[in-house]
Amino acid sequence: MKKTFLLLVCLIFSFGFAPKSLTWVAIGDSITYLNDHPDETGNRISKGYLTMVTDKFPNIKVANKGYNGWTGVKIATEFDKLSIPKADVYSIFLGTNDWWGGKSLGTMEDYQNNTGTSTVYGAFRVIINNLRSLNDEAEIILITPMQRVDFVYINDFKNNAYGSYREKNGQNLEQFANAIVAIAKADNFRVIDLYHKKGMEHASLVKFKRLKDPGTGEYKKFKYPDFIDVPFDPATDEYPYPEKSINVTYDGLHPSDKGYRLISKELFPIFKEINKETQASQ
Repeated sequence: MKKTFLLLVCLIFSFGFAPKSLTWVAIGDSITYLNDHPDETGNRISKGYLTMVTDKFPNIKVANKGYNGWTGVKIATEFDKLSIPKADVYSIFLGTNDWWGGKSLGTMEDYQNNTGTSTVYGAFRVIINNLRSLNDEAEIILITPMQRVDFVYINDFKNNAYGSYREKNGQNLEQFANAIVAIAKADNFRVIDLYHKKGMEHASLVKFKRLKDPGTGEYKKFKYPDFIDVPFDPATDEYPYPEKSINVTYDGLHPSDKGYRLISKELFPIFKEINKETQASQ
C-alpha cells in the first residue's frame, strides 16, 4: 500500500509540474530551411538552430517555415499560400536575401503606415499583421540577418555572391539589420541582433578562402579581407571552402554547427523566459 501511495504521489507531482507544450513557427529563408535538409549542405551541418532549441526545451514543438532563397517581400506576398498555423511563438529570420536581391528597404513610415510589399519595412508589417490575425497573443521574435562574406553554393558553383562588406543596389546589409531592430523596438518584440554579435563578424565567418593566386596561378589560402576581389571561376576552379575553412559558416553565408550554436545560445534565454511566463500563467 505504501509503495502504491508513493507511486500515485509521484505521478500527481509529475503531471502537475510537467511543462506546458508550446508551439513555435520559425519563418525564414535557407538558414532556417536547412535545419531539416543537412543533405543539401553536403552534410556539413549535423543540426540547425531549430533542433538545438527543441533539444534543450522538449516541450516546444516547432514547424519549419524556412524557404530557400526567399525574401521577406516574397513571404509577405505569398503569406496566404504558406499554410502557416496558429502558434504560441513566431520567429522571423529574414533580410539577407532582400538585401542581395536589391529589394528597397524603405523607411519606418512604410511599416507604421502599412504601405504594402514594395519595401522590406512594409513587408514586415504585412507579415506581422498576418501573424497577429492567427494569434494576437503570440510571442514574436525578430532575428536580424548575419554578416556574410563571399558565398559559393556547394552544389552549384555558379550560384555565388559577394559579401556584405560592400553595398548592393546602393544599400548595405547593416541597414536591413538595423531596420529589424527598429521594428522590434517600436512594437516591443524580442529581438536577436546577429549582425552585430561578437564572434560573427566578417573575419570570423570562414578561416580562409582557397583561390588561385593571380600572380602564380597556384592555389593559396586567403584570409578575410585579402580574398576580396581575388577572382573565382566557377567553371574551372575548385570549391573555395574546403572543410578546414569552416568556422561560423561553411560557405561564407550559411551557418555551420558552430554558427547554429551561436544562434541557439541567443534563443535559449528567450525561450526559457517564455516557458517561465507560460508555466506561471497555468
